[in-house]
Amino acid sequence: MRIRIVDAFTDRPFAGNPAGVLLLDAFPDDDRLQKVALEINHPETAFAHPLPEGGEADWALRWFSPAAEINLCGHATLATAHVLHTTGAHEGPVRFATRSGVLIATPREDSSITLDFPTAPLTPVALPDGVTKALGVEPLAVFDTGQSIGDLLVEVSDEKAVHALDPDMKALGACSERGVIATARAEDPTRGYDFVSRCFFPNVGIDEDPVTGSAHAALAPFWSERLGRAELTGLQASARSGRVRTELRGDRTLLSGSAITVIEGELLV
Repeated sequence: MRIRIVDAFTDRPFAGNPAGVLLLDAFPDDDRLQKVALEINHPETAFAHPLPEGGEADWALRWFSPAAEINLCGHATLATAHVLHTTGAHEGPVRFATRSGVLIATPREDSSITLDFPTAPLTPVALPDGVTKALGVEPLAVFDTGQSIGDLLVEVSDEKAVHALDPDMKALGACSERGVIATARAEDPTRGYDFVSRCFFPNVGIDEDPVTGSAHAALAPFWSERLGRAELTGLQASARSGRVRTELRGDRTLLSGSAITVIEGELLV
């Protein structure tokens, strides 16, 4: 069983978000998938297998963190599409059947890939107990991102506050289903990004996710409304860092980025 490690939402190795990718003939039982994801121990591992021709999707796709199956994952979807295209396993746009419906990944001439994701519904909510203490900063506004993502989106005062966050992960885990997206407007848009974010998901075994595609399905409508533009670029300011280009199209959001395969290996058991 071939395993590839792909850095997603970056065009250089050892940056962006790493994902394990395994192309299979069929899915084994869930326990084995979870054990493989724990062994790989990256934020997510993607498992995919081809589907019969003529259906609504080309490949079935599932995502697992080291601790749980995930409902929606952007960077591992990008990584899987990258593997399919670079290995010749699939040509052109690929349709993935997932827990969040059919997701389409389209390769571009510049070697980037565009993902077509559902836009997250944003609902303003009262500040939950413990969020301020867990984050170490007073939020300006808090939004629920809906069932498919399951995060709190928290706006903070400025970009410096996002960079400085050092949350209490145990306390943060009690604040939402999956975790917290912290965001602020870019201080200097001439640097090539419009907003900045960091994502913390202790409830699925990921204290800080390096670059989170699914979070940008919530960040895109949030910032598009405030900045008055459908097309934006977000910087996820983790230690590895990465950029996600977003385009809001009503109930769908396009997420674009590059990926690079850094490791190939064989699962021997």
